Amino acid sequence: MNKPVPIRLFSLLPPLPGSWFFAQGLNAALARHLEPDTRDALAGRRLRLTVTDLGLSFDFRWRGARFEALAPGGAADLVISATLRDLALLAARKEDPDTLFFSRRLVMEGDTELGLLIKNTLDAIDGTPFDPARLHPRRLLAHLRRRARGPRRAQT
Repeated sequence: MNKPVPIRLFSLLPPLPGSWFFAQGLNAALARHLEPDTRDALAGRRLRLTVTDLGLSFDFRWRGARFEALAPGGAADLVISATLRDLALLAARKEDPDTLFFSRRLVMEGDTELGLLIKNTLDAIDGTPFDPARLHPRRLLAHLRRRARGPRRAQT
């Protein structure tokens, strides 16, 4: 019986570009939903999301008004780990984070108070912020182009 090998190929990708794209996805999906006290609590804290079955980790932090990618390595304040399937179920709100946590399919290491803040923040958002249609690479690139242009000025 042959096991699929391609999934492990993801672990060979350079980590910083992946973290950059992940941070841009978070900016498009979450940044506008974060309350000022949540932004303050996240400020400068090193976060890591690990996709265990792909061998990928994304390092990022909240800085100013957005998430930014960080180079891999160094101690993270909070590490959240799960399989791609379980993370997708969480993002689509088809699985409860507490269920995954207590069945050991979702692992949090580090500052658990920070983890609880993130969980409660995500729970408080109406709808599905991680809608795959909104996070399609084409839409993310359009979002980045708009942000790069900055606010539009009225023509006189």
